[in-house]
Amino acid sequence: MVLSLGRGWSMGKARRITLATRSFDKAGDGTAFFTAMLNRYDIGDRVNTEDATDLSALLERHDEFNEKAEGGISGFEVNKPPEGVQQFSKRCFWVVRSDGTKIDFSIGHCLKAKPHD
Repeated sequence: MVLSLGRGWSMGKARRITLATRSFDKAGDGTAFFTAMLNRYDIGDRVNTEDATDLSALLERHDEFNEKAEGGISGFEVNKPPEGVQQFSKRCFWVVRSDGTKIDFSIGHCLKAKPHD
């Protein structure tokens, strides 16, 4: 069942998100969880081990996971979004690869609908 909210908006069935570490009844719950995590850290902070485990599970949903995790992941940090990228926030998560290189990733992109949801 889809409920129309007018002006092109509709409200469909809640989409459950299941990660290796936890599940969310709705995608919005996942967004809230990871946004709260992001906001617990200051710019430049390294993410603690427990949060890194959840972020690793989240990153596995990214369409570009192989590129993001290339060479292995040594951790995650919080920093400013890269220049030239549309900014929805003043901070984002970055993958710290085993070789020391870093690449950003989007919580929202990881939580987008996937065929297995």
